[in-house]
Amino acid sequence: MLFVQQQESKQTLTNFLILFFSTVAIVNLQASQLNEIGKSSKSDSIAKIQRELKARKIELQFANKIPSFGYDNLVADLTFLNFIQYFGEEAAREKTGYSLSPDYFELILDRDPRFLNAYFLLSSSTSIFAGMPERTIAIMDEKLKLLSPKDPRRAYYIWRYKGVDELLFSGDLQAAKQSFEKAAEWASLYSDAESKNVAQLSRQTAKYLATNPDLTQAQIGGWQLVYNNAEDDRTRQIAIERMEALGAIVSIDSNGRLTIAMPQPNN
Repeated sequence: MLFVQQQESKQTLTNFLILFFSTVAIVNLQASQLNEIGKSSKSDSIAKIQRELKARKIELQFANKIPSFGYDNLVADLTFLNFIQYFGEEAAREKTGYSLSPDYFELILDRDPRFLNAYFLLSSSTSIFAGMPERTIAIMDEKLKLLSPKDPRRAYYIWRYKGVDELLFSGDLQAAKQSFEKAAEWASLYSDAESKNVAQLSRQTAKYLATNPDLTQAQIGGWQLVYNNAEDDRTRQIAIERMEALGAIVSIDSNGRLTIAMPQPNN
């Protein structure tokens, strides 16, 4: 009996490590892909950048109100290209941050909720770079109601993106479990090897989350990624506050390096 319990404990630990490193790998992949998008001149003044940011806000508000005359997909594509330009202006983002990211994706997905690749970048830009995972989850929640397992193709990935955000940032195990269950359900309707693998992994993750594991360290790691990718003080401060709320002791040395003392895991 003791041997069986030891084996179950080892399996639980293994499951947790697989889950933790898989979610961190996903977030790092998203961050690295977005970091490779363009660079802008560092000589732009803060006044000029603020004017451009204000103009972008007005542009988004205007685009959200004008009729598309049946060209919703075109509006979504053009807005997506504008977002790529916005995100790639690294010098400007160092001064203003990425706070417009969710506004871009709300407009994009309002016009084309089946734009699968947009969900991937939504999760990265809004949760990690802008430090607004709640907005990411809310947008996905709203748009998933409009989708079906095969429209768009491989829509199950959206459930997985949502589940990762719920795990790393909100810590809502029940919501994350349901997201991975839906991912498994939708992926199981496909016959290709990739979808079968996603269905199996999602099912295993949901089963593991049903054991109510302690994911505190994984969440702190998620907010550390937010801090490391933030370009503005507001987002960095949010990340620090979230890590401290999870029990971490956060300190920053004179060179700006972040040191985190993790809380002891619950037994």
